[in-house]
Amino acid sequence: MTRRTLTLALAGMVAVVTAACSNNDKSVDEGSSLMTVEVTRGDLSIRAEATGTVEPIRTVEVKSKASGEILRLHADVGDQVGPGSLLADIDPRDVQNRFNQTEADLAVAQARLEISEAQLERSDQLLGAAVITPQEHESSRLEFANSQASLVKAETNHDLAILQLNDVRIRAPAAGTIIQKSVEEGVVIQSASQNVSGGTALFMMANLKEMQVRTLVDETDMGQLASGLEAIVSVEAFPDESFRGVVDKIEPQATVVQNVTMFPVIVSLDNSSGLLKPGMNAEVEVLIDEALDVILVPNNAIVQTSDVGPAAMALGLNIDDMDLTQFMRGGRGGSRGGQGFTGGRGQGGEPQSEGAEAASGEGDSPPGDGQDDQGSIMAQLQELRAQVESGEISQESMRAEMQRLGGGRGERAARRGGGAEVTRASARDTRPAVVFVMGADSIPEPRLVQMGLNDWDHTQVVTGVQEGDVLVVVGAAQLMAQQQEFQDRMMSRMGGNLFGGGMGGGGSRGFRGRTPE
Repeated sequence: MTRRTLTLALAGMVAVVTAACSNNDKSVDEGSSLMTVEVTRGDLSIRAEATGTVEPIRTVEVKSKASGEILRLHADVGDQVGPGSLLADIDPRDVQNRFNQTEADLAVAQARLEISEAQLERSDQLLGAAVITPQEHESSRLEFANSQASLVKAETNHDLAILQLNDVRIRAPAAGTIIQKSVEEGVVIQSASQNVSGGTALFMMANLKEMQVRTLVDETDMGQLASGLEAIVSVEAFPDESFRGVVDKIEPQATVVQNVTMFPVIVSLDNSSGLLKPGMNAEVEVLIDEALDVILVPNNAIVQTSDVGPAAMALGLNIDDMDLTQFMRGGRGGSRGGQGFTGGRGQGGEPQSEGAEAASGEGDSPPGDGQDDQGSIMAQLQELRAQVESGEISQESMRAEMQRLGGGRGERAARRGGGAEVTRASARDTRPAVVFVMGADSIPEPRLVQMGLNDWDHTQVVTGVQEGDVLVVVGAAQLMAQQQEFQDRMMSRMGGNLFGGGMGGGGSRGFRGRTPE
């Protein structure tokens, strides 16, 4: 071997060693670049947020039945008054004169009645002695009737004058606080009962011990709101305090604000402390639902069951070595009350029973039924592939149809299995999802979980993980980048069983992974 040949051989060996080291470094970098989050325990609450204005539940506008000049005001803005408290005095000269006249008219009417009564008695006696004619006696009776009517009229006018005399003293119609004063002393006001415009308003008063917040809620939250829900109100004047209220009413007529449909929602408050004032800007949080002391997972660690394949590829996992059938089937069978998913910890972190864990495993189908189901599914898959090739349907439509077929097969298998009893995790509706749990060998492992409540940041996980587990976050950009490649790989395996299990005869493995040796 010449020196030149030996030099080239050594250079090649160095290049191979360098490339191997680079590949190892790359694997380490890829493993260490995975973003992870930890499963925690805490409280989760779902709230609808809105802003509104604090206002009294009921306001009363105080007006005067009498017209005239205001001589004196006995109340000012902010004063608390009781029912019947004196608020203002109006010049009583006109009504006092009218009252005096009615008193005089009443005295005349009473005297006239007494005289006519005496005349009627004498007329009766004279008619009995045949001194006067019947026509003269009838005149006496008519005079007596007229005097009675005059007395009634005089008494009515006198009573009305008494009321008008009392009307010049304005009193509070109910207990409350003066929140607005519209007049001052010396102003001439118009009567509310004798003026077509409604008269002059003197005061505005309200009971400030009971307040309400009128707010507008987006129509997307209306399906979760109902009367009686608890609400927390905060105002800028007291940033460290919160006021508890109740949703009192949801008005049916919508209001469009900047092309957004909103519905007025009234939240009633107890303002016994007197801190809330009319007109304050308030922020309202309506408590829709809550879960206390539950397992919480960040939302960015949750993957939909339909995206488990692309997510696994984005994390560098080999889907040929994975069984994705359980995720496809589990994704079609959402549960209510926590039924249908096991293998983790129930609500509150308690381990589930062994029977529940066994219920989640894949059991063998009874002889005969499995082959019929597989034959029917494969025929439909072949038809779907032909429709895609001819352009009748898109790949997205084919994918949705394949998932429907897988879900239907899983439901039939569950019906054949007799419906094993599982542990109830929650009384709420639950939804299936997938998380990638970091294993002891630092390799992510997909795991089927059951989700409960969720807000903008966290999701309650009812089963599948426990506190302290480390989850791997799949970025949205990575997931979108792998979706097309995953669909292409699915298309290349159209001849096999996409939903797990052997086909018998030399069928393809689908996504079951390696065939056991």
